[in-house]
Amino acid sequence: MNGIVVQKYGGSSVSDPERIRNVAARIVDAHRSGRPVVAVVSAMGDTTDHLIELAHQISPRPPRREMDMLLATGEQVSIALLAMAIQELGEEAISLTGAQVGILTDGIHMKARIQEVRTDRILRELEQGRIVIVAGFQGITPGDDITTLGRGGSDTTAVALAAAVQADRCEIYTDVDGVYTADPRLVPDASRLEWISYGEMLEMASLGAVVLQPRAVEYAAQYGVVLRVRSSFGDGPGTEVRGVSTMENARVVVGVTHDRNVAKLVVVDVPDRPGVAHRLFAALAAEEINVDMIVQTTKARQVTDLLFTVTRDDLARSREIVDQVARELGATTVQDDASVAKVSIVGAGMMSHPGVAARMFGALAEAGINIQVISTSEIKVSCLIDATQAEEAVRRVHKAFHLEELAPEGARDPLLP
Repeated sequence: MNGIVVQKYGGSSVSDPERIRNVAARIVDAHRSGRPVVAVVSAMGDTTDHLIELAHQISPRPPRREMDMLLATGEQVSIALLAMAIQELGEEAISLTGAQVGILTDGIHMKARIQEVRTDRILRELEQGRIVIVAGFQGITPGDDITTLGRGGSDTTAVALAAAVQADRCEIYTDVDGVYTADPRLVPDASRLEWISYGEMLEMASLGAVVLQPRAVEYAAQYGVVLRVRSSFGDGPGTEVRGVSTMENARVVVGVTHDRNVAKLVVVDVPDRPGVAHRLFAALAAEEINVDMIVQTTKARQVTDLLFTVTRDDLARSREIVDQVARELGATTVQDDASVAKVSIVGAGMMSHPGVAARMFGALAEAGINIQVISTSEIKVSCLIDATQAEEAVRRVHKAFHLEELAPEGARDPLLP
């Protein structure tokens, strides 16, 4: 089937009946333009947070399988209400859960990965002229257990469906009108980007920009799905996320991000011998805990300190694992700190322009902000700092790179000669 449009609507876009009706009208407009429409919807507003809070009132450590069973209900409410709203506007619509659609995942509860998307049901409903409303954030295992895809998982659902049905476009509707050079709530003169490459968007999403889930960007890049991030409350052009040529990638820095969902762990006086790091990080990986910044400090004695970061969400579980491994290895102690934040710059052009990191460090130094840990790749530089200084750090770094001048399509990068 040709011309399919996949639209994804976040929780803020369907947070109450009025907003649900607004989304229904937008979907109906697209449908009446002659294009088959698949809409992926998140749970209403803060529903997921409320469900998590409810679970923890019952159990301090609720079983992850049962958490998936609970959290998946949020999307089921929103898709049913949206289908009703569309039918009130005179169009046929059908709501489908992830299981009914045929989104098959692995068995890792609360962080499942999509393994296969079966398109038979969707295409059959579209051929009958219906608008298809799909519950985001969820799937089902081959053993018929419900799974969820992690925070922001509806983005991944939308991209996976767009790839599977070979949609003409995939539109991500949210409460902002595109991807900005920084969080506009912190930096009022932040620029909306006309476009951004998959690689840059993946880094920004991984480093704290909550516009898109990182895994959704990975899927989009893998399958060549062009994304457009737009506001569900207006008609602006938004930001296109796509593959770009080397010439276009000349922009040195495209954005500054910050992430408060960070915690630091330090294993003190670990024996300095082969296999120690593997033993520690393999134990964390076995529990599906992602580790980010890693620093090893060599001492005069035959010991070393290992410092690394995890998300605050994973800190309690990480600490239990690290304490056990540290005892087995004979380390002196384990320390943790959740009062940190990560501030990063991203840009595909920085790999060919020396001095970018120095400019960032200089901006932080002038603001009296101490850097605890530094991590780099070809297109990003990240600094771990005190969480209380994160907002000021973002503003200072954004100003240092003149990112307020980066807005118009084709505008000259202020850092280029």
